[in-house]
Amino acid sequence: MDDVDRKLLSLLRDDCRLPVSSMATILGISRATVRARIDKLTTDGTIQGFTVTLKAGAGLYGVRAVAMVEVAGQAAEKVVRRLQGFPEIRALHTTNGRWDIVAEIEVETLEAFDRTLRDIRHIDGITSTETSILLSTRKS
Repeated sequence: MDDVDRKLLSLLRDDCRLPVSSMATILGISRATVRARIDKLTTDGTIQGFTVTLKAGAGLYGVRAVAMVEVAGQAAEKVVRRLQGFPEIRALHTTNGRWDIVAEIEVETLEAFDRTLRDIRHIDGITSTETSILLSTRKS
């Protein structure tokens, strides 16, 4: 990966719908080269997909939270695999310090939130959790 690839990825992160012709102009390369680089980055797995980022409070999810998770001993990979199966978990992060994993949760209702937390807490290998509901987003 070279500087052009990094700049291309930055453009795609900012706006994955930016026309190829605009990216080519910004990067000072041809449209065919931009297309070829995007294809290469997709094929080699650097780009794993294109997505939509929703405005906070867009009304799709009534409850958003972060759950910090402590894992027993060597169970981290097993716990992560289980957590990846939860559609309510939008992102998983491994961390250092007190907590081993941070899970970003988005659900429609408090009842769904309660069920999700209960299911998470029943996963073998999880020793402790602490959850905070996100009240507002100041920067995304």
